Amino acid sequence: MRLPGILLLSSLLAFGVHADEAADKGLTPEEVITAKLEAARPGLPILKIEPSAVEGFYAVSVEGGLILYADSAADYFFAGDLYFVEPAGFVNATEKARTGERKELLDSLDESQMIVFAPPQEKLRATITVFTDIDCGYCRKLHQEVPELNRLGIAVRYLAYPRAGAGSDAWNKAVSSWCADNPKIALTKAKRGEEIDEATCDNPVAAHYDLGGAFGVTGTPAIVLEDGRLQPGYLPAADMARRLGIN
Repeated sequence: MRLPGILLLSSLLAFGVHADEAADKGLTPEEVITAKLEAARPGLPILKIEPSAVEGFYAVSVEGGLILYADSAADYFFAGDLYFVEPAGFVNATEKARTGERKELLDSLDESQMIVFAPPQEKLRATITVFTDIDCGYCRKLHQEVPELNRLGIAVRYLAYPRAGAGSDAWNKAVSSWCADNPKIALTKAKRGEEIDEATCDNPVAAHYDLGGAFGVTGTPAIVLEDGRLQPGYLPAADMARRLGIN
C-alpha cells in the first residue's frame, strides 16, 4: 500500500488533535496516533505503533510493509526509510523493522497449506518461502532450480501469488495445482506450461494472495528467508546458497 504523503499530512493537520488536549484526556501517544490516523484515513490497516529511534517520533507499521514516523500528537509524519549513520556505513533501520515483522508473520504460517519441495530432513540446511505465479517466467526459472536447491540442502515452500488476481488463468492454475491429488507434480507440470486437470477444493490461494500484501510483495518470485528478509526476484541456486550462508 502506498499513501500520498502530502494529502495525508494535510488531513492530519486539519484534524486538529494536539498533545496538550490528548494529555488532558489521559490518552497515550499510541492512542492519539491511532485515532488521528484512522480519522484522516478510515480503514488504514495499522498493525502496531511503537517508539522509534528518532526522539519524539513513533514508528507506525501499516499492512503492506509501509512504516510511517509520526510525532506523539500525529500533527506531522514522514514516510520513508530511516537510516542509522555508523562508522562502517549506513544501516537501514526501517528495513530491519520490516524484517522483524515478516519473521513473526512467517513463523505463524501453516506449512500444510503450502506446496513444499524439501531435501531429506538430515540434509536440510535452510528453508525459503516463495510467493509464486505459475505463469511468471522467473518463477518458472526458479522452479527449474528446485532440484539443485534441494541438493544444496535448501527446502522450497511455495505460497500462491497469481499476480493477475482472482478469476485469472494463473489463479485457476494455482487452485488446480493446490487441489490436485499430487500438488507437487501438478505444480511442476503447470510451471512447464503443460496442461493439468482442473480441480477445485477448499484451498488457500486467496489467503496466500492476501498474505502477499502483508509481506510487502510487489512482484514474483518474492522469496522470504527464514529470518524475515525479503529477496525480490530470482536468484540462481548457487547465489541463493551464498545468500543463505551455505558454501
